[in-house]
Amino acid sequence: MDKDAAGFLLSSMLETAFTVCGPVLAVALIVGVLISIFQVVTQIQEMTLTFVPKMIAVALVIMLLSNFMLSELNRFTISMFEYAASL
Repeated sequence: MDKDAAGFLLSSMLETAFTVCGPVLAVALIVGVLISIFQVVTQIQEMTLTFVPKMIAVALVIMLLSNFMLSELNRFTISMFEYAASL
């Protein structure tokens, strides 16, 4: 395996990882910022106030986008097996 092949595999893997994990991380970030702003405005410093809404939002995003995530991982796996067969 040469440098070009390793670079292709690495870039393909990172692209798939960002595509699959990106929406979940973005929702967690947005909900966390909104809850933090709410805590600053109301001066409520409760730990469960940050954890529970973020957990619910992430669970909803995973349930809604699970089909997309699975299809992306399936596409990546098939392409990697095809690439390995061509070597």
